[in-house]
Amino acid sequence: MVNNILIRDCIVNGKKNSILIEDNKIVDIGEIKGDFDCVIAGEDKVALSGIVNTHTHLAMTLLRGIADDLPLMKWLTGYIWPLEKEYVSPEFCYVGSLLGCLEMIKSGTTCFVDQYFFEDSTVRAVKESGLRAILAQAIIDGDTPEYDAGSGVEFAEKFVKRNLNDSLIKPALGPHAPYTCGKETLLEVKELAEKYKVLIHIHVSETKDEVKQIKGDTGMLPVEYLDKIGFLSSNVLAAHCVYPTGDEIKILRKNDVGVSHNPVSNMKLGSGIAPVPGMLSSGVSVSLGTDGCASNNNLDMFEEMKMAALLHKVNLLDPEVLPAHQVVQMATKNAYNSLGLDCGLDVGKVADIVLIDFKKPHLTPRYDVDSHLVYAANGGDVDTVIVNGKILMENGVVKTLNEEEILDKANAIGMDLQDKIYKINTR
Repeated sequence: MVNNILIRDCIVNGKKNSILIEDNKIVDIGEIKGDFDCVIAGEDKVALSGIVNTHTHLAMTLLRGIADDLPLMKWLTGYIWPLEKEYVSPEFCYVGSLLGCLEMIKSGTTCFVDQYFFEDSTVRAVKESGLRAILAQAIIDGDTPEYDAGSGVEFAEKFVKRNLNDSLIKPALGPHAPYTCGKETLLEVKELAEKYKVLIHIHVSETKDEVKQIKGDTGMLPVEYLDKIGFLSSNVLAAHCVYPTGDEIKILRKNDVGVSHNPVSNMKLGSGIAPVPGMLSSGVSVSLGTDGCASNNNLDMFEEMKMAALLHKVNLLDPEVLPAHQVVQMATKNAYNSLGLDCGLDVGKVADIVLIDFKKPHLTPRYDVDSHLVYAANGGDVDTVIVNGKILMENGVVKTLNEEEILDKANAIGMDLQDKIYKINTR
């Protein structure tokens, strides 16, 4: 049994040092000597505190590439929802979640926030992987692949109660959006979240059409409406927030709502550009997410960091907006703050650590680590992943999952799904 791990001579916060991990905590950073259960060679590797993906639908890895180049509502109503209704199952979500966990480990994500159906299947996959996760059972007022209309809140409460006592996996409540969940549902979710002290993860203000629909139904903008009914608080993580007004940004800050920015998905679906610089300058905690693989189409958070930095520079015609250091903070520290995680590259913090191999042509020479992490690195540069003091991948080899077996299972489901997709497309 490994009780301590030494990462020898890596780059930590810009300096060459060693990191000592005992059980699940960082206990020392500096020049460290002695005998240890496990020693990881850190030469030419940069240590980064664990990367967090704050919005995804993990099992949708199996829907990667099936409906590209479409606007959100056509993508949802014409392809995704019909497929989910007919073909998504516990086994589908288990294999899709295993595939997602494998992809995240190999690209340096140590923790993620999920919202989807059959989340017990995702719990099973995450436990096998060793990753950290906040898993939100999806709630929609209508029929779903998992439960009938009207029973979503009751179903989600049972999921939360089943999964309250895991150290790495935290259950959460996932009302899909204000346009798929009525006021009564949202307030029931709010009450349950306070009762069980869990996170609420919800899509908010993702498209102009959504804003128009909610304004027509309620007379208010999405964030205004959620504030008016008493839904918003510090336990709410809102995905997207592409169209909040200045006043709505103030509401988000007032209620200490965390926001998950998903630039690649928003660009691919043509949804728009979230006012991230404005939210950050107003004190809103903005983190980064990939969204599901059906709308991204990968889970590479290095790509997400780069796209976030570039998108806002060109949108505002200002190269100083979202500098590299700030983007790295969005993918780490901001996410920890929104999720209440005690992580970071400091003594006493939980040991969620990623080592990136900088001995690569595209990462040479090294002047500024954060610059390389955001503008030059990619998920394929990740060498080692440690979560809660346990090595999940070393030297690019995943230790907790059988990669070949997962790929075979995912490909088998994909081949079966091709015919089913054709049937939906030709109705």
